[in-house]
Amino acid sequence: MVPVDLLVTGASGRLGPSLVQALHRDGDRLRQLSRRGTGPDAVRGDLATGADLPAALAGAEVVVHAASDPRNAWAVDVAGTRRLVQSVDRGRLQHLVYVSIVGVDRIPWSYYRAKYATEQVLLASGLPVTIVRVTQFHGFVDELLATARKGPVLPVPMGWRVQPVDVADAARYLAGVARQAPSGAIVDFGGPEELAVADLARMWAAAREPGAHVVSTPFPGRLSSALRDGAALPIGGERGQRSYADHLAA
Repeated sequence: MVPVDLLVTGASGRLGPSLVQALHRDGDRLRQLSRRGTGPDAVRGDLATGADLPAALAGAEVVVHAASDPRNAWAVDVAGTRRLVQSVDRGRLQHLVYVSIVGVDRIPWSYYRAKYATEQVLLASGLPVTIVRVTQFHGFVDELLATARKGPVLPVPMGWRVQPVDVADAARYLAGVARQAPSGAIVDFGGPEELAVADLARMWAAAREPGAHVVSTPFPGRLSSALRDGAALPIGGERGQRSYADHLAA
């Protein structure tokens, strides 16, 4: 196969290491964008300010854009992606894959609104793009449940439905999309099974915190209503193989 010049943003995040591993192929040039530009295969570039972005993106034929900052999403995700669009080498770029989240168009939360706005920036950019919306990763679910536990009680929202996915499954799928021609479309990728949050919490408690007692609690508001109505569930698209139970058993 013809060698490709790849660049990954967000390589140090939750998805990044698995994504870099899945993308790696002998003969390719694979670079990882970071603010400091330190470490193997790293190049310096700052989405928040635009510093060094044109040099970092020079020659990139495939860009997998996974960088995100929930604490500063409008500056980093939205404005940062505009800077990336302005800096990319349009004469060389063959495909830009953006990693988004399932439900950004249906869940009324500020961070999700920013991710949705970022999608619109890319769709309007004229670049060869594919947007992949991914459900929540297993490890992130673990962290949320550990944070929610209050002593022996683990309160969870009543009726919420989710479909968490293994990070390595998502990375392999994204790497496959990156090697394909751009679709110009939005596609979903999720885990193998839909779960009620209460059932998921009971599985987690049994495996990790046997003393925790799961209590389903009604949560009011539009966000809760959206999650009860399945806004966090993928619509179509492919599915990962590794279940949340597999993750807990590992």
